[in-house]
Parts: sequence; C-alpha cells; structure tokens
Amino acid sequence: MSRCGGIFDVERRKKELAALEAACAAAGFWDNANQAKATIDKANQQRAVLKPLAELDAALQDAAVLVELAEGESDPAQRDHALAEAGTNLTKANDRAQRLELQSLLGDRLDGSNAYLTFHAGAGGTESCDWAEMLLRMYRRYLETRGFEIEVLDYQPGEEAGIRSVSMLVTGAYAYGYTKAERGVHRLVRISPFDANKRRHTSFASLDVVAEISDDIEVEIKENDLRVDTYRSSGAGGQHVNKTDSAIRITHIPTGVVVACQAERSQHKNRSKAFSMLRARLYELKQDEQRKDMERFYGEKGEIAWGSQIRSYVLQPYTLVKDHRTECETSNVNAVLDGEIQEFIEAYLKQRAEARNRRQAAGR
Repeated sequence: MSRCGGIFDVERRKKELAALEAACAAAGFWDNANQAKATIDKANQQRAVLKPLAELDAALQDAAVLVELAEGESDPAQRDHALAEAGTNLTKANDRAQRLELQSLLGDRLDGSNAYLTFHAGAGGTESCDWAEMLLRMYRRYLETRGFEIEVLDYQPGEEAGIRSVSMLVTGAYAYGYTKAERGVHRLVRISPFDANKRRHTSFASLDVVAEISDDIEVEIKENDLRVDTYRSSGAGGQHVNKTDSAIRITHIPTGVVVACQAERSQHKNRSKAFSMLRARLYELKQDEQRKDMERFYGEKGEIAWGSQIRSYVLQPYTLVKDHRTECETSNVNAVLDGEIQEFIEAYLKQRAEARNRRQAAGR
C-alpha cells in the first residue's frame, strides 16, 4: 500500500471520505436533494480509489503469506498448492494494479463526474439509424459490466429501424473520465441487411459525451434565451421511456443547443433533468471554445460523415476495428460490439497522458 500511497494520497482520501460519510449521516442531510446527491457522488469517487487499493494490498499480503508457507512446507503437494494460490493472488493483484494505473490517468477536474451520453444517427438513412442502435447496445453492455447505472432520458426511434437519437445519464464514479474517450463519429462498413442486392454500405453515427456538473459551477443561462416545448414520449413499445404527454424539449436559442427529456411522468421532473443536461452541454461548449489551440472534439455542428470519424468498424470484406487517433486495433469485431472496448479507452487515455507530459516537459 505504501508504494501506491504517494500516487493516490491515501491518507488524504481517507480523511475526505470520513468527512463526507459524516455529512451523509448528519441530521437534515436530505433537506437539499441536489447537495446531498453531490456529496454522495464525491464519497463514491473516493471509494472508487480506496477500495481497489485495499484489495491490491490484501492480495499482495496474502500472496506473501502463501509463499512463506510454501517455503516451509516439506510436502511437495502442499507446497505446490500454496504456490498455486499465491499465483492466483498475484494475478488478482496485477488486475487491480492495472485498473489503478488507468484510474491514475483520470486527473482532470470533471473526470470523476457522472456523464451524459447522446447518440445520433448520421449520413446513411436507415443504415445509420440501425448502426446508432448497435452503438447504443455496445456502450450499454460496456457500462453495465463495469457497474455503472444508466437512465435513458430521451429516445427517438428511426422511421424504419434503429434510432435517430438517444440521450442517457450514466451514473457512477469516473463515468465521464472513462467515456470521454469515446466522443466522436463512429464509422461502420458492412453488407447491408436492408439491401436486397447485398451491397456493402458505409454508415456513420456519433456519440457526444459531456460531464454532469454540480451546482457550484456557474453557467449563465437567461430565461429569455430558452424555448421550451412539450411533446409526447416516443419510446419503443414503452421499453425505454414512459408514454406520457409530459416530455420536454429545451432549445438554447443563442447557441442552437437542444436537449430533451421524457424519462419521467412529471413534466416538472423532465424539465429539471433537461435543464441539468443543458447546463452540462453549455459548459462543455464554453470549454471547447477555450481550447481553440488544441485539437477539437466532434461538436454539435460537426458533420457526421466521412473524414470526421474517430474509429472504424469493418465487417466486410474483412473484420477490423481501428481507432484512428491511437492506431489501436483488433480483428475481434464481435467482441467489441458486445462491449469489449476497454483497450481503446486505455489507449486513448495513455496517449493523452503522454502528450500532457510532453507539453509539461517542454514548458520547463
């Protein structure tokens, strides 16, 4: 634990977690629901670091004890059994160390936050709507296997198949830190299931990722700049959202940013959730404007078409998934579409960390 302590400042994190847990137990904690939620999120972020550190320390100590037992064991069978158990513990320790190494790359201000994910079908009509739904399935599987919670806020189905757009809130420690790597345009090449002539088609869909921001981050929004519309929810057979007349769409007129929510039966709750998403989108837009000297991410006005993709998924005439930013690739397309995308996220985060280190070294 001592070797990792310097990286993660364990004692400071323990003190902060203790203070947060005391706040959660205090009388009147739930009087302010937004503040209470923010406190719980901060506590979960600290646990997300401290728990794997404790598990790593325990696995290493158990392995050391088993090796010591093996060295003093005269029975070869018992010695081999103890060494095998020690190896199992070292494998567990290695897995946790790799997880912590990746987590150590998530040091940006909002990396520990929840995240809003929005999928849009792009150029390609029905093909792209189907591809957007495939992407949605891929990310849902990835997020659910990693313990994140998902709430679909808005669901717009395609006319014939798939989805036109879906917005959802991903809740859990470092949700934004992990998913921000996936913001951009995704390209699919395959034999079309909608083409009677079985021709190869190229489809595009985009994923926009913004961090949920707390109330202490100031975002100026004037009421006169907003247009609020109500509409009927359009979930697929009631599977994704409630069928009500209380869905809310908010348009920020100066920027053209549009958000929508149809997750709740209450119009008031839908408006509150849509407004929170709008604050997050406008904050990210402001951050993008301040990063003009850096490579810009895919934005609201970007074209979802050829030349702007971050990753390609090829099913025909060969199988390959390739990230065009990091050159990370794999031929196991089916596994990727089933949610095994961690290697792409790790490659992106490591690339960013290396670039940051180079900039810092050059500035010295």
